Amino acid sequence: MEAFGRTLTTTLAISPSAPWRQRAGHRGRSSLLSIPRPRSPNFGGRSRAAVRMGASVGGEEEEARQAKEMVAARRRWEALIREQKIKVLTPREAGYAIQLSNKTLLDVRPSTEHNKAWVKGSTWIPIFDVDSSVDMQTLAKKITNFVMGGWWSGSPMLAFDKGFIGKVEEKFPKDSDIIVACQKGLRSLAACEQLYNAGFRNLFWVQGGLEAAEDEDFQWEGPQPFKLAGIGGVSEFLGWTDQQRAIAAKEGWAYRLVFTGRLVGLILIADALLLGAQKLGPLLQELRSH
Repeated sequence: MEAFGRTLTTTLAISPSAPWRQRAGHRGRSSLLSIPRPRSPNFGGRSRAAVRMGASVGGEEEEARQAKEMVAARRRWEALIREQKIKVLTPREAGYAIQLSNKTLLDVRPSTEHNKAWVKGSTWIPIFDVDSSVDMQTLAKKITNFVMGGWWSGSPMLAFDKGFIGKVEEKFPKDSDIIVACQKGLRSLAACEQLYNAGFRNLFWVQGGLEAAEDEDFQWEGPQPFKLAGIGGVSEFLGWTDQQRAIAAKEGWAYRLVFTGRLVGLILIADALLLGAQKLGPLLQELRSH
């Protein structure tokens, strides 16, 4: 369990849950799943930042070890799906299951995502949450995470909750039908593996996560829709995320103007600070000469 937490804390917790997709040529929802290859470096792509962080903090050997452990984890998860030990649901199917058969949705997202939007009546037990520790090693990782893109994406350092299984066992008997969901689908699949190993046998995984859900799929509550719950930082403020672009395509210019105004405001503030610095320099030199 501790090894699981260390590996996924470094790879999953500081990067978003990578979307999973079905491989072409396999039948049904129980087909193998594959993680998309990392995209080229960009401020919004936190998975690449996670790799860089592993290299800077633990060196190339640590990075290689984490990569091997993640490959092994992916194979285990694929086997659980293929053998139907974990059933796969689309967000819409999960919504129907909750409404028609009273199945429970277990939300394993961190507080930063859950507080923005949640399914009405769901149970929230995060498998990872914001790391509140303040030791020097954690502080160094937080700084690295921020520098490597956290400021842009708004992704905090997360820590694996070693008490996750115990908290779930307090809420649910092991024969309960539990629908497990996160923002994009990867952390919830990791949670399903932990729950299955702990003896839970009626597990349903929401493929694509809550971000893939439409508004009508669930009865949801919170200040933002699910599609925006996983974004943050400067990219969210400026409206430069894929999720916001998709909404802008539907909403039109009124939605875009809000973020255009923010960008113009930042430019004006930057100009004002630059102008102030230019005038302050000669003034300080004059004061020093006296």
